[in-house]
Amino acid sequence: MTTVVKSSGLPADAYSAKCPTRQVLDHIAGKWTILVVDALLGGTMRYTDLSRRIEGVSQKMLTQTLRGLEADGFVTRTVHPTIPPRVEYDLTELGRSLAEPIAALRRWTETHINEIEQARARTGAQAANASTPTPTSSAQ
Repeated sequence: MTTVVKSSGLPADAYSAKCPTRQVLDHIAGKWTILVVDALLGGTMRYTDLSRRIEGVSQKMLTQTLRGLEADGFVTRTVHPTIPPRVEYDLTELGRSLAEPIAALRRWTETHINEIEQARARTGAQAANASTPTPTSSAQ
């Protein structure tokens, strides 16, 4: 059965540029989204804990990612009235339903990284060989 998008009445189709599923797919396929959702699968985390767990994410990107996940209903943000305020993030039920395929994708990547790196090395070597000029023989 095809899902119908309530806002448009059209079938959900991520291949259609007009379909809102495309925006959601773009959002959930981002590397920071995948890592944040996967990290939160372990339970509630504070911003600083997420920042430490996800090496290399800038404050700006982590904030944008968390805001987007909250806006889409994947994450809840709880502010505790302390000084300074303590902010915690947790997956919603919808976020938990997304966590399983995301965790599977992370595990798949970790399992196949050696094969991927070998393919990259082969491709890199082929590209280097293709760009190396070959000596030409001069017939004089």
